[in-house]
Amino acid sequence: MIRIAVVSPFFPNSAEPYGGSPIYQTVLALQRVADVEVFCPRITYPQWRVLQPRRWHYRREDSEYAPPGVRVQYIRYPALPVVSRFLNNWICARWLKPYLQKAAPDVILAYCLYPEGYVTQLTGEQLGIPVVLGARGSDLLQIPSAGVRDKIADALRRASFVLLVSEDMRQHALKLGARPEFARTVNNGCDSSVFRLGDRGEARSALEIRPDAEVILFVGRLTPIKGVRELLEALARIVPDHPRLELACIGDDWMDGELQQRAARPDLAGHVRFLGILKPPEVASWLAASNLLCLPSYSEGCPNVVIESLSCGRPVVATQVGGTPELVDPTCSILVPPRNVEALAGALVKALQQPWDAAAIAARFGRSWNEVAAETLEVCSSVVKPRDGRRLEVLIGKT
Repeated sequence: MIRIAVVSPFFPNSAEPYGGSPIYQTVLALQRVADVEVFCPRITYPQWRVLQPRRWHYRREDSEYAPPGVRVQYIRYPALPVVSRFLNNWICARWLKPYLQKAAPDVILAYCLYPEGYVTQLTGEQLGIPVVLGARGSDLLQIPSAGVRDKIADALRRASFVLLVSEDMRQHALKLGARPEFARTVNNGCDSSVFRLGDRGEARSALEIRPDAEVILFVGRLTPIKGVRELLEALARIVPDHPRLELACIGDDWMDGELQQRAARPDLAGHVRFLGILKPPEVASWLAASNLLCLPSYSEGCPNVVIESLSCGRPVVATQVGGTPELVDPTCSILVPPRNVEALAGALVKALQQPWDAAAIAARFGRSWNEVAAETLEVCSSVVKPRDGRRLEVLIGKT
């Protein structure tokens, strides 16, 4: 059985128990046919608030936490905001290398290109272990500087293989130097036991939502890149003609206070709910209760919430960015340009008025996490050095 070490900072932890869900789901499926261990590098800041990041909510994690069903080791390495930025590569590599050396996997699968993917590629070369790099979205599409871009490009060129979650991201990777024959799109999957077509009336009754309400759902981090400012402004434009309109926001981040203040102003008061972070079955209940999902992001890789909304039979109003257009068509969505409040407002009105075939929408997506694991294992096996002159065989079928 092939031994795979998964390296990713995106994985469920005590501060974000549902963070990195696509990677977690992939590992759960992958470990049925492979020996998988996860190593999760996490930056740790001092306990004093003055030495913690100011632009996002930093939460100290419980060192004893572990998500169910997987083997995972959290590797906490120290950092200081701004001060240690140029040393984080070296620090992360120094903390990570002993774990990988001891695990001695056949292949390393690293999600998140920088710094974790970059340092994992270098470490894999030092240890003589092939590395498969996996990009998820912003790590490739929102590169913060030319220096980081150069390091990511170097890692993409030298990796044994590169996995991308959308064809749009694959094209970005190729432009940075990834080799076409060693770059493959592996779309995300969905847990159909949780996200499936449900009765809107029953869901609204359980959530105490008015039967005649027009419910728009947003799921994601409340950050500028997700377009939540534009969403609130679009909502304010259409509320006068849609007095029963409600926006429910699932997620949190450092914009919580700003958005709540905006929602409290007279033109939106009483029309917006902030629900915080919810468990997947709770998200599914809100999707069932909603009229539609809205995701007005500036950038996306392969947004799982779009897949989950479709699986629940709910149409999507989203921006035409990243891999989103690869998931939808006019029978289940309306796409608009990013950062365009007027276009977003018009699309929301149109979507609320348009008759949608919920059963047909729910039937269009049937990709499981087992299929994701099968394709991932196929790639990982292809780069492993043959043992005793024989090539490792892929042991999982697409189910």
